[in-house]
Amino acid sequence: MVVEGQSDSNRTEPESFGDMDPALINTALLVPCVVVITAGLFYLYGAVTSLLSKTSVRNKVVVITDALSGLGKECAGVFHKGGARLILCGKDWKKLEALADDLESTSDPSSTFPPKLVLLDFGDMDSMPEATAEILECYGCLDVVILNSSLKVKAPAQSVSLEMDKLLMDNNYFGPVTLVKGVLMSMISRRTGHLLLVNSIQGKLAVPFRTTYAASKHAVQAFFDCLRAEVQEYGISVSTVSHTFIGPAAGKELPSKSIWSLLYSQKPHGVTPEEAATEIVKTLSNKRKEVVLAPSLPKVAIYARSFFPNVFFAVMGAGVKNAAAFENM
Repeated sequence: MVVEGQSDSNRTEPESFGDMDPALINTALLVPCVVVITAGLFYLYGAVTSLLSKTSVRNKVVVITDALSGLGKECAGVFHKGGARLILCGKDWKKLEALADDLESTSDPSSTFPPKLVLLDFGDMDSMPEATAEILECYGCLDVVILNSSLKVKAPAQSVSLEMDKLLMDNNYFGPVTLVKGVLMSMISRRTGHLLLVNSIQGKLAVPFRTTYAASKHAVQAFFDCLRAEVQEYGISVSTVSHTFIGPAAGKELPSKSIWSLLYSQKPHGVTPEEAATEIVKTLSNKRKEVVLAPSLPKVAIYARSFFPNVFFAVMGAGVKNAAAFENM
């Protein structure tokens, strides 16, 4: 009996919930509540932002150039479902008709508008006046113009012909600029409108073997930067969205052959058409002036080009030597 009594006296009874520190109890109850409330706020913010983005384009007249590209089709789908009055531009009439049919077959006709189609080829400068006039005649006014087309060439500078240089400049600079100048007076007279340029990050930095391409992207970036200040007094917004690479929705990562290829590889540094279209909708809704749609490394390269140019040039040069060595293996 004595042994049992000693055992009972040494036994520690479990602490009851009521005997716990009140501060500890409050913390234990508060943390889950904070997590749930925070998650709810983020969900609500996303839902409100999505709703505002959709309603911001409803009944708006929206022009999309190169609507047959991956990004163009994605934007067409998003804006069509949002109730925009679309004007889809492209080089192939049959493909434009197929895109329009696809959009109408997958949407509610009571809340959407049949897209209007216009043949537009930035590479054919002689056709630009007629195409611009046709775009303006579709609804008599324009609210948003998304300039999306782009032509790319990768080659050493000495191997690119002057004809190819001119074609690149027409598609990437002269074509978009001509269209903007053609519709600008209509926007100025109404004192409203939004011009959005889908540009490459090479409008801010240049990567070897893309001399003319980078030059055209720098030129069109500079034009829109100047234009932004010029038309601000008329209530016209100008935005640029610069990306690294628009890839397919489910692209595979390309092998890296050099240091600087990391700045321009498809994955993981590229973006999908869905991601780019979402960013475009947000940019239009928030009227942001400039967006760099890129991960950290390309953004660091932009700052390095400005603040540490010698380091940037050394990395670019090392990348060229690395690529040449790879080709000779």
